[in-house]
Amino acid sequence: MEIALTRISSKGQIVIPSDLREDMKEGEQLIIIKNNNQLILKKVNDLGKNLEEDIEFAKRTEAAWERYEKGEFKSTTAKEFLKDLEKW
Repeated sequence: MEIALTRISSKGQIVIPSDLREDMKEGEQLIIIKNNNQLILKKVNDLGKNLEEDIEFAKRTEAAWERYEKGEFKSTTAKEFLKDLEKW
């Protein structure tokens, strides 16, 4: 997963950082899915491929963020985290 920061202009425009749009062409259509506080940006030509997975990911991310804001997350070591991750 790649992560980058950007800003919204006064006109509501968002710049996608160049390193995140290497495989995008000028004029390519994108879809934006809003799920509470999260926005998912997806190429229209990839829409059918993983839409359900993207929506489920958005829901799980939002639920995790809500748990984090409530203080329900705990600190753990990297070793403990990887051990818990194997259970998934």
